[in-house]
Amino acid sequence: MKIAVLGDKDTAVGFRLTGVHDVFVPDGNDKEIWNKICERDDIGILFITEKIVESLGKYLKDYRLSHDTPIIVEIPDKKGRIKDHVDYISHLIKKAVGVEVEKG
Repeated sequence: MKIAVLGDKDTAVGFRLTGVHDVFVPDGNDKEIWNKICERDDIGILFITEKIVESLGKYLKDYRLSHDTPIIVEIPDKKGRIKDHVDYISHLIKKAVGVEVEKG
């Protein structure tokens, strides 16, 4: 399984430097690239910047409910975290364990 990234240009450069080859930078149409990623079955982990997570909204939520892979990890972009953004993984941990994960 591969690691992939869906994010802005700066995030893409950072991940390319770490050796990730499957990097997607939307040029205004996040949904179109999202659909291409959803068609692939070789991606195990997908990092997505919070801004793109918010723009995908319902599409991402529906996908998470019906698919186990890829594991989707939401990350901030170079400007930092979006205020009041609810990280899906932190939400699941809080729901399962009853403890909120602090963001640093």
